[in-house]
This record gives sequence, structure tokens and C-alpha cells, in this order.
Amino acid sequence: MKYADFITKIEIDSLWSGKKHIVWSLDRKVNILSGVNGVGKSTILNKVVAPMRQSHGPNGVLAALEENGVHVDFSPADADTIRFDVIRSFDRPLINSEMATKLDFQIATELDLQLFNLQRRYLDYQVNLGNRMIAALQEGKADEAQMLSGVKVRFHDILDELYAETGKKVIRTANEIRFSQIGEELTAYQLSSGEKQMLVILLTVLVEDHQPYVLFMDEPEVSLHIDWQQQLIELIMKLNPNVQIILTTHSPALIMNGWVDRVTEVSEIEK
Repeated sequence: MKYADFITKIEIDSLWSGKKHIVWSLDRKVNILSGVNGVGKSTILNKVVAPMRQSHGPNGVLAALEENGVHVDFSPADADTIRFDVIRSFDRPLINSEMATKLDFQIATELDLQLFNLQRRYLDYQVNLGNRMIAALQEGKADEAQMLSGVKVRFHDILDELYAETGKKVIRTANEIRFSQIGEELTAYQLSSGEKQMLVILLTVLVEDHQPYVLFMDEPEVSLHIDWQQQLIELIMKLNPNVQIILTTHSPALIMNGWVDRVTEVSEIEK
């Protein structure tokens, strides 16, 4: 199994009952699919994401995509799989309320469930980070150990800055993400929808641990304040410079800080 660094091209056969063929050449870093509601942005993204999420084992990603009429080119070209994350931004109630009850009484929405799963990844990330820092120190590589710890510190600093207006600060000694606010301790599930959404995105990127990942996001601006929309891509790149972003949006704010040339209209990739 050889992991790709990023996707160079996506082709989709016979989208919308054979009426359209999609060919989308991708940038190494940021790719933004834009257009008004109803033109098929989410359909295109889902056509790629759904088989990738269902794939298993060596060559599973490529095989699953091909079976669904989707062809992808990787870099390097001989790679046969890729690391990826998918973020859904709609804070809808969980359909299976019984599952929510079994997990935690506070887990009531899709964003809550994403946070629950991310908290587990965050614990694993911290264990791995600690082991690597210890190994670096044992080898006399203090600078490397400091660099490793700096990413997590940067993540906490970003959250403190984003949530400063409401007085929330990350409790940095906690094993999972928790906040203090005017002397009260809050869980991640007690945040507002916009705060949860930003936390889901940034925590997902943090636990990728600087590895090459493809981050798929469908309209990540939903529930985010316009200032946060403008910062979003830059913050993602700060936490993982090796990530490739593929997202859909119809928000001008998301592309204002230098990303206009990474925007592709759906009509431009239809054949």
C-alpha cells in the first residue's frame, strides 16, 4: 500500500443520469467548487466522498471509486490509496436518538457525534505526540521536541483567540477538549453551533498530525461568523501545511483572503 500526497484530477462519468461528465484538475493545496444552490456542488463532492468512505483494504479507495464511475489521479502516480477526512457542517439532530443516549446525554446532533469521534482521535494523537517528544529528547533533539509540542500549542492559541469574545479558554491540562468560561467548566458539546463547527474543522486538521490528507468539506461556512469564514482556509493550512482542501461553497467571504484564483465554477468542469 502506497499513500498519495494529493489528488491531481477527478473525473466522474455520467453524472445526473448520463447527462454530464465531470473533469476537474486540482491544485495541490486549495480547491473551491462554487455556484448557486442547485447546480450540483454537493452532488459532485458526494459522488467522490461516498465510495471513499465505504472502501476498505489495499486498493480499496481506487476500486470503490471506479465501481461508482469516478476516476482519480494521485500524486505520486503509483500511489494506490490516500488519507482523507470528511467534514459535514450541518448541525442536525441525530436520527437515531437511542444511539445518542447510549453515547452521552449531551450528544444530540451530527456535529456532537463528530466531536465525540474526534475526541478519541485527539487522545490517540496526544499519546503519539508524547511518545515522539520523549524519543526526540532521549536522542538529544530538544529543538525537534519543541517543534512537535508547538503544533498543539498553536491549536490551543487559535481556539483561545477565536473564542475570546465570549470569554472561553481551552483547559490545556485536560485530556479531552474542554473550556473554562467565567469560572465554569464547559464540554465541547456545550458550545454554540458555530463554535462546534469551527472546533470540528480545526480538531480534524490537528489530529492529521502534519501528514498529507485530503480534507473534503461541504459548505463549511454554515453557522460560521463572517470573520471566521475569512480566516478558515488560512487556519487550516497553519495546522497542517500538507493538507489538500477540496470544498464547496457559495460564500464570498470564504475566498476573500487570497483564494479567488482557486475557485472553480461547476459549469467550468462539465463536459
